[in-house]
Amino acid sequence: MTGMWDAWIGRSERRTERVDSSLAMRWLATLDREAPASNTMPQGFHWCLCTPDAPTSQLGPDGHPRRDERPDSFLPPVPLPRRMWASSKVEFLAPLTLLARVERLSTVMAISEKSGSSGHLVFVDIAHETRCEGELAVREMQTIVYRDAAAAGSPAVPPPPADTSFEPSPWSAHRSIVPDERLLFRFSALTFNSHRIHYDLPYATQEEGYRGLVVHGPLTATLLLDLAQAELGDNALKGFAFRGLSPAICNEPLHLVMRGEGEVIELAAFAHDGRQVMAASATC
Repeated sequence: MTGMWDAWIGRSERRTERVDSSLAMRWLATLDREAPASNTMPQGFHWCLCTPDAPTSQLGPDGHPRRDERPDSFLPPVPLPRRMWASSKVEFLAPLTLLARVERLSTVMAISEKSGSSGHLVFVDIAHETRCEGELAVREMQTIVYRDAAAAGSPAVPPPPADTSFEPSPWSAHRSIVPDERLLFRFSALTFNSHRIHYDLPYATQEEGYRGLVVHGPLTATLLLDLAQAELGDNALKGFAFRGLSPAICNEPLHLVMRGEGEVIELAAFAHDGRQVMAASATC
């Protein structure tokens, strides 16, 4: 199948906007954060900038922009219905500053396919370069995965919570949070993300086979960056990478943890029963 998408490799799109103070305040309010003392925004804010702006009439059944054969269709029309943000590797090169002009160049770098126990998968690697007043500020390699529909009668994902509890003692920093519908709604609004698994419970459970509303992968990653900021200070990281392992579910406790320093910072997110949701690492 992969050869079918060769025409999409190298396709790019460019978006621009300003770091609007109102957007910045809404982002800070969503995370229950105070405004920074300087005019720079904390790391992770770039995920709210230069977001897709397809008209509502051009959205697909899942809420994402519809993909087709048009020359201006940025992502390939992979005929697999379920989409996930699987992972990202981010380099923080310069802070984003309030009122600055931001430009993001996104390029499809690779498309590959695999088959395994979870069915057919297609991976799309996208390179994002975000510039702030012309200076390269954030470089990211994002991987999106497309998956088969859930088989009829298959158990909901993730499985019901086990009769165990997460043990935070091996970690030097620990924060727990219960992501609820309000947090998911606000993050969807900030990122202009209308993927229905984050707000449409019947769709999430009946069409995509989840046990409940799904917490956004980049929201969990943002919460981990917020934990790192609390421990290390604003804009302290040079690199950050995360990989989703299992869905976090709305209204269920989520444990955010961190340990190490310098070149060996490890971060992770766990469900309350110890199921790992996300693995992440960072460098200063």
